[in-house]
Amino acid sequence: MDDYGPAFALVCVGSGGGPLESDLSGYLLKPYKEEWDAGIIALEAGSGQGTLHRLLQQEPDLFKTQRSATQTYSASEIYTFVRCFLITHAHLDHISSLVISTGSFGGPRKRVYGHKEMLEDLEGIYNWRAWPNLASYDENDEDFKLLYSPLVPNGKYHTVFPDISVQIVPINHGTTDVGPYSSSAFFIRSDSHPSKREFLFFGDVEPDSITSATPKIIDVWRKAAPMIPNTLSTIFIECSWPSGRPDDMLHGHLSPEHLRDELVVLATEIYHSRRSSSGGGSRPKRKRQKRNPSVSADELRGLLTGVRIYIIHCKEQSTQVEGPPTRELIVGQVRALVQTAGLGAEILSAEQGMYITF
Repeated sequence: MDDYGPAFALVCVGSGGGPLESDLSGYLLKPYKEEWDAGIIALEAGSGQGTLHRLLQQEPDLFKTQRSATQTYSASEIYTFVRCFLITHAHLDHISSLVISTGSFGGPRKRVYGHKEMLEDLEGIYNWRAWPNLASYDENDEDFKLLYSPLVPNGKYHTVFPDISVQIVPINHGTTDVGPYSSSAFFIRSDSHPSKREFLFFGDVEPDSITSATPKIIDVWRKAAPMIPNTLSTIFIECSWPSGRPDDMLHGHLSPEHLRDELVVLATEIYHSRRSSSGGGSRPKRKRQKRNPSVSADELRGLLTGVRIYIIHCKEQSTQVEGPPTRELIVGQVRALVQTAGLGAEILSAEQGMYITF
């Protein structure tokens, strides 16, 4: 990693995957050197104003400013500073606070960025039946609180905020009775940072080994590999279930073993990227769904050194059981598997109320 310092600051309003509605996916992001009132990106919107109100009662200086050590903000003020929402997919644990709070949002009209199917799902909610229609695609409809803003997965970055741009990559989130369901991964880049630092944020995702006919995580890893760790050293990725969950019960999510396997694929892509850039030959031509068996475990050792991986979207048990909380259990299992594989990544837990810089 470079010596230019952090590019981003992030507050975890919620990082769980249910069933507790008080801790769902919701993150508030800003450029590290800017104040919160200069503008915020809301990354997911499962938990929102209500949850943040409770968090601020416990920690009033969560949104501390560089201007004043005594400055505090209310939850409603913080969401007034939000300029846009980045939503990976439209499941309720990722959009519920957005919907419920839309009518009370202050400040300028807010864009909602995401893939076309996600926005169409939101249209099915803002339909005057499930909820009043408070969003439109027309930039001149100032009476609407939200502005639908599609992100096209064309391999390009799109400016979503002053000095911040995003590239969206479709990923699989299981199959329903009406067909495959898509989620998104976001590459989020600081265009003002001297090294153009970026990070990777996954929505809910199914392992490629289960969807071998149409693998999509491999596309994310191949884009990320050349940037690790100097430009990209932070990844937020879900691991919803603890070890031992049968594949047919994953419901479009990762378990620790599947996450370890995906990180091995990432390390493999890093190996080929570095070998190619050093003149060692190009990556062998192969179908996207094929894993390359020619790279040994020793050759992969330490290739994720310098990478911090934050585990998100852990699903807590609905009934109390003996032992550590589910999140702690899952993170410990992932950490042990990654250490055994010798990949070198630092495995961390993104928890509600955390302030993270990177």
